[in-house]
This record gives sequence, structure tokens and C-alpha cells, in this order.
Amino acid sequence: VKRFAYFCRAVLEATKTIKFKPDIIHCNDWHTGLIPLYLKADSWFSQTKTLFSIHNLGYQGNFPHSSLATTGLDESLFHEEGIEFYGQVSFMKGGLMFADTLATVSPAYSQEIQTPELGFGMEGILQKRSTHLHGILNGVDYSVWNPETDPLIPVNYGPTSLSQKTQCREYLMRMFSLRLNKRTPILCMITRLSEQKGIDLIMEAKAVLNKLDISLLILGTGESRYESFFQQWSKERPDHIATALKFDESLGHRILAGSDMLLMPSRYEPCGLTQMYALKYGTVPIVRNIGGLKNSIQEFSDKTGKGNGFKFPNKKYFLKSLQKALSCFNQTKTWEKLMRNGMGKDNSWECSAKQYSRLYQKILRS
Repeated sequence: VKRFAYFCRAVLEATKTIKFKPDIIHCNDWHTGLIPLYLKADSWFSQTKTLFSIHNLGYQGNFPHSSLATTGLDESLFHEEGIEFYGQVSFMKGGLMFADTLATVSPAYSQEIQTPELGFGMEGILQKRSTHLHGILNGVDYSVWNPETDPLIPVNYGPTSLSQKTQCREYLMRMFSLRLNKRTPILCMITRLSEQKGIDLIMEAKAVLNKLDISLLILGTGESRYESFFQQWSKERPDHIATALKFDESLGHRILAGSDMLLMPSRYEPCGLTQMYALKYGTVPIVRNIGGLKNSIQEFSDKTGKGNGFKFPNKKYFLKSLQKALSCFNQTKTWEKLMRNGMGKDNSWECSAKQYSRLYQKILRS
């Protein structure tokens, strides 16, 4: 608490030292949640507006009441309309209550956090402040995530050279000693192995997945129960299931380039970036219809040829969504159309920046 409070105050003091009065201070997540309170207590910043962005409401920065003294804030703020949250000091609540405007990282998540299911106890606050809450989807840095220029993948390719992606697939097969039919799709998961990421859904579907003609690659670390599950599964089926229990961004590039589909069955997902990376690499996402996944993936229709992936509303429909994807995969021209749809989607930061620019202008006019 002392460290984060000191950081927030140090930033503001440095701003005063150089005699700079910012128009807007954009705060991100609970670590900066006390900044709006410090600003309101300092006349130097009387004209400064604040925007507080929520990246994941599940992480709130809640600390014992005794820690309030180390923040330098007055005891009078420790109440229901202040920063008290179930007997604790909440940095997140500070930002939600005292920032001039609120934002989060996708339009769908801005609605979901106003419900008991995904509000983590703060849905009431967000409902009261709903007119000040905005959802803007995060962006992708295509100078880093672009298969046409990516130096980390075996062969570069793009929408007009999809055959080159096959070489990236063959590289993965050699790396992980996979023995697959040419028409066996490689599915991947690049994720934290945590409950939030919907790993339980994969565990429950294991028996059915074993019967399907698919391969699955896992890259990530997390809870021991999930790590053990995937390790054991890869031992049982080493020719089809492979697990890399580590954080390795360069390997993530190669896995996305060589895989055919990406699985993201998250229980909740404020934004998610991996599905947007996957689109650019022609790796078709299969995702739960929630949060940023809902906003960035459009359900594919083989009748209209529109859409860039597959979405399921809950675990009951996961296997149906997967089966639909596998059916499309077996239709070469349909699948190539689907891949190109995703690769042509613009999820760059330029798009997000335009929305933030409009929001900043609106804040200044308020």
C-alpha cells in the first residue's frame, strides 16, 4: 500500500515541480485508483480531469483498514460512499467513485461489470456511474504481430500467400513431435492456466476431444492442477497433445503461425488480445461469447461468407461450436475465405486511439 500510494503522490508532485497542469490524467487499474482522490485535495489540479480505466475488475487492490494511514488520505473517506469496501480500503473503488470518467477495455465488458455475475461486488457502483462508463476495445501492435513481417516465425505469409502457412505448421509438428494427417487441424491455447480462462471446460470435454481428429498445443503457466492435467494428457497422447508450461512470447508467435485454430473458452475476458493476434495470423478463433471476445469475433456463416470465427454462449454449446469449425475446416475454399476475413480485420491501435481521442475531447467539454 505504501509503495503504490507513494508512487501516485510522487507522480503528482513531479508534475507540480515542473509547473505543469495537465488537462486529463488517464489512470489505469487499481494501482492508480487513489490519484483522483489526491487531485481533488490539491488546488493545483482544480482544472484537471481524470479518466479511470478498468482492465480487470477481479483485481481490486483491497487492503486492511489499518493501511489507510499510509496513504495520507483522511479517515473521513472510509465509508460506503468513499473508499471503504467490506471493511477494507479499496484502491479500485477510489478510482470508480472519484474519477470524472470511467472506461474499460471492451464495450461488452462495460455492460458485464454492471451485473452481479461479473461485478465482483462493485456492480452497484458501476450501475450508478453507468452514464460515465465507456467501453473501448484494446488494439494490436501490427509492427510486432504481423505474419508478413514477423521475424520470429519460420516463413512469412499473408492473405495472398496462405500456402506458406503450411510450412509454419510443419515446423510445429517437428518441434513437438506430432504425427498428424495433413487434414488434422492443430488447435492451440496460449493462456494463463487459471480458472478465469475456462480451463475446466477443456478438462470436462477431454474424452470427447480424444475421439476427434484434432491436435492440441498448450503454451502457458498457472495453477498446478491445470499444469498437471495437460502434462498427463500429453503423456497419454504425445503424437497429438503437446504442452509447453512456460511463458515464451517468441514461441507464442510460432504456435499462432502454425496452428489452424485458437481456443479461448474464458469464463470472462475483459478484452483479450490473443484472439486478435490469431485473426491476423489466419488462425481461426473459437471463443466464448463474452467481453472483448464478443466484440472482436464475428460468427462465421458459410452461407454468406461473412464472419471471422466461432462463438459459443456457454459450455453446453462449446462442442457444437467446435464441430461447426471442424466442418468448415474440411471445406478448403470456405476455410480460406474465413482465414482471409480474419486477416483483413483492422484491430490496430489506430482504431482504438481515435475512440480515445473522441472520449478525451468529450471529457474536456464536460
